[in-house]
Amino acid sequence: MTPMGTKIAKAAFLVTAMMFFAVLALDIAIPTLVLCIMALSTWLVSLDLPVARKHGGEAA
Repeated sequence: MTPMGTKIAKAAFLVTAMMFFAVLALDIAIPTLVLCIMALSTWLVSLDLPVARKHGGEAA
């Protein structure tokens, strides 16, 4: 290969490796984000908010 071809091959390998590790990071980050949102929604639903309480004589 010519020196120019070697530089292009190295750059292509570098870009491919960067894309692989970026996708790998997203493969970890997205499920983590989803699980955090699910935990937060469960926590919010289980809160005993005074607005959501029914008062003694009021109908539902």
